[in-house]
Amino acid sequence: MTINVEVTKTGNENNLNLIRRFTKRVQGSGVLPRVRSIRYSTRKASEYVKKKKALKSIKRKEEVAELIKLGKMVDFSRRK
Repeated sequence: MTINVEVTKTGNENNLNLIRRFTKRVQGSGVLPRVRSIRYSTRKASEYVKKKKALKSIKRKEEVAELIKLGKMVDFSRRK
């Protein structure tokens, strides 16, 4: 969704006033708060990506369990 803000120079208006009017129009239209609110939003992960991530974490947990059994890694959950 795009909102165009347009300002035309009138008669003997100087450039500074034109920029000021443009800035006021942009602030009044609410474009900046909307853009800033979605700046850091991320897309939802697809089902394929979720599965891939789950399988990767399961594989890593199995590898860690194997290393703990072999004594090559310390089991931090039992350390307390």
